[in-house]
Amino acid sequence: MEGLNSALKPPTYGKLVTILSIDGGGIRGVIPGIILSFLESELQKLDEKLGDTKLHQTLTNVVIPTFDIKTLQPTIFSSYEVKRKPSLDALLSDICIATSAAPTILPAHYFTTKNTVGEVIREFNLIDGGVAANNPTLVAMGEVTKEIIGGSPDFLPMNPFDYTRFLVISLGTGSKKLSEEKYTADEAAQWGILSWLTNGGSTPLIDAFSQATADMVDLHISAAFKALQSEGNYLRIQDDTLKGVVSSVDVATKKNLDDLVKVGEELLKKPVSRVNLETGLYEPFDKGSNEEALKRFAKVLSEEKRLRDLRSPHGRAATPNGVKN
Repeated sequence: MEGLNSALKPPTYGKLVTILSIDGGGIRGVIPGIILSFLESELQKLDEKLGDTKLHQTLTNVVIPTFDIKTLQPTIFSSYEVKRKPSLDALLSDICIATSAAPTILPAHYFTTKNTVGEVIREFNLIDGGVAANNPTLVAMGEVTKEIIGGSPDFLPMNPFDYTRFLVISLGTGSKKLSEEKYTADEAAQWGILSWLTNGGSTPLIDAFSQATADMVDLHISAAFKALQSEGNYLRIQDDTLKGVVSSVDVATKKNLDDLVKVGEELLKKPVSRVNLETGLYEPFDKGSNEEALKRFAKVLSEEKRLRDLRSPHGRAATPNGVKN
């Protein structure tokens, strides 16, 4: 991991609040991994392992949702909140294990945080954050909004609802909402609790919750950006045409991993799509392919990073005459 002084400079030195959000989806995380790899390659054109790294040591601000089954409420691990609540300063390895602990697939994860003298200050009993926020975009934007309202020095004074200042990329892990019908009311009416938990190799109750939370977030954010005339600042990349095994969250065979890579690569070539606020389905939007959109976003992100570097105290020290706006 790079030294801490290479961390991304806060938005107060730039013009935009930039957010990258990645949905939960088990093994389907390969799909946004391919998209993210392309974005990273574009950023590199323009401009380790976790070990004992803790939340406060991340090179950029992160927001990671989990769900505590002992208190039955979400636990959000936030780079912003950890400054005020040291009890959240857990190992990133523990946080990542916890937010991946999907019910029925992986076990819940228990860990504690300690103070400087080794005393336990908080315990956690966590499962997958997708239970509360399978699409964490809104959680991330909420954390940023709280910081702006609270007058954080990381942000210039701005209206927290000025979405022209937000740049958001949201990566989905795919679904089979469009390609396959799931269940009928007549069928579900005959189910008991076991059938709701597992039915024909799928998990109806978990599928419904995770799909609903992801879709509601996208519907809300799409409507908000549209209402505030900032549609171009929000990019959602999602494939809702998955079929068969590739739509599962726990099949890690070589063939399925290869197929998921192919889905991600093909998704790059597909047209930019936006959710239809009436049907909830993704429809092509006349703005080129996802690949082209990511190139545009990469250019904006690269320019934003350079601006923050130049405006920061370190950047001004290297520029005797300062930077004029």
